[in-house]
Amino acid sequence: MIERVFILKANLLQTAGGRIHCLRCTARSSRTGDQCGRPALKVSKNQKCQYHGGRGSGPKTEKGIARIAAVHTVHGQATKAARAERSLASARLNQLEDAMHVLGMTTAVRSRGRKAQGYVPVKTVADVKRMVIDDFLHRNKGSVEEQEKINRKTHRP
Repeated sequence: MIERVFILKANLLQTAGGRIHCLRCTARSSRTGDQCGRPALKVSKNQKCQYHGGRGSGPKTEKGIARIAAVHTVHGQATKAARAERSLASARLNQLEDAMHVLGMTTAVRSRGRKAQGYVPVKTVADVKRMVIDDFLHRNKGSVEEQEKINRKTHRP
């Protein structure tokens, strides 16, 4: 009986000068082996604090994930699709800047900072030609008739 009382006291944490008694987080440090000193969350199934996974792992279903995304979207501007579109536009501007420097159209200082995801550097005139051709093909991708024309030209039997 004495051992059981000792175990319960080891798992309890007193805060606010002994006025509040709560469960203690059961996570252990991998370096020292000591138990975490923070209070466990009441909603935690595994008696952990918020830093050690006590809050849960979030929604699992597609419907739940979509609901959380809708809650965190402000005015429809911060969606993943909008961020990806801005990133591609930024990468395109960086490529156009590279093309201007390669062709000698400007002597201005290049833009500083990290380049956007999807950015491929343009270093030669051949790269500029390839970029223009890719841009032309990409623009006509939306039109079904234009896409069929391109397919007929490239896939001759």
